[in-house]
Amino acid sequence: MIKPEMLQKGDKIAVVSLSWGGLGDEKLIHKYYIAKERLEKDFGLEVVAMPNALKGSQFVYEHPEARAKDLMDAFKDETIKGIFCAIGGDDTIRLLPYIDYEVIKNNPKIFMGYSDTTVNHLMMNKAGLVSFYGPSVMFEFGEYVKMFDYTKQAVEDILFNDCDNYEIKSSEIWSSDFVSWKEENMNTAKKTQLEEHGYETLQGAGVVTGKLLGGCIDVFPMVIGTEIWPTKDEWKDKILLLETSEEKPSPDLITYYLRNLGAQGIFDVIKGIIVGKPQDEKYYEEYKEVYLKVLKEFNKESLPVLYNINIGHVYPTGILPLGTDVQIDFTNKKISLLESPTNEKEYNKIR
Repeated sequence: MIKPEMLQKGDKIAVVSLSWGGLGDEKLIHKYYIAKERLEKDFGLEVVAMPNALKGSQFVYEHPEARAKDLMDAFKDETIKGIFCAIGGDDTIRLLPYIDYEVIKNNPKIFMGYSDTTVNHLMMNKAGLVSFYGPSVMFEFGEYVKMFDYTKQAVEDILFNDCDNYEIKSSEIWSSDFVSWKEENMNTAKKTQLEEHGYETLQGAGVVTGKLLGGCIDVFPMVIGTEIWPTKDEWKDKILLLETSEEKPSPDLITYYLRNLGAQGIFDVIKGIIVGKPQDEKYYEEYKEVYLKVLKEFNKESLPVLYNINIGHVYPTGILPLGTDVQIDFTNKKISLLESPTNEKEYNKIR
């Protein structure tokens, strides 16, 4: 897999709306300006919105080719060093006919998002590029009052620094609070509570090493059978990353999704599974029971599963690089990056 260059202060990053286009809607565009100011002041980045990113939800919905053009143009632009997704949605799949994987492969740069952006991450995987399952512009960077420290630290550590042998720890706090996206709420911060669980090992033990592959399990049914869905051979020796969306799918749906993965033979070839904290801890215990039940159905009671990871649709969320070696210690409940997912800039290597 090709690694992008790490970010540094002064770099230009592009904002893209690849699924839902609400970032440009009149009532929500204030979230863009909050995020832009934060990215510039807190991280020292130059922020540009691609031409179609702020044209509003109706235009963005009607023009998947324009969304894809923004993505392709952002990769082609040598002055742009990172691409951050506005938000997820349910419509990224319509970009498939317009994607040039050679453009992505030949212009590696940091690409980040989550949720429906799972589709884009699978595009990156097909192109052979390491990508970053992590915060979005509207939610995390556009958070009212301040970003969660956990998320901010993850951005600084993983995108701006060499993080070889870096441990990704559980957050000490979490939130189930949602502050309605209205300008009058801009001074209202989310309420938090202490994390009572930390990482949980559902089954299995020991230490495994492999490259992370996966994303939001709700999105998988749209992608299975397309050109970007990995073959069984491509799943071999991977660690499967799974998390659930804000729609909080029922335990029955998760059962069906997992059975599909089992029927594809994916459980036969992967090394382990890591599972994100369910948003608001809805179905927290029920999901655990589903994983254990379905894996038992496929005679995979020794396949290790680590649960309650701060990733995706959870406050706070972190960053997990897809496509570089990660070590999961299921006995001691630890996640470590065995290599930095980025390369240093050439002139930094020379100095």
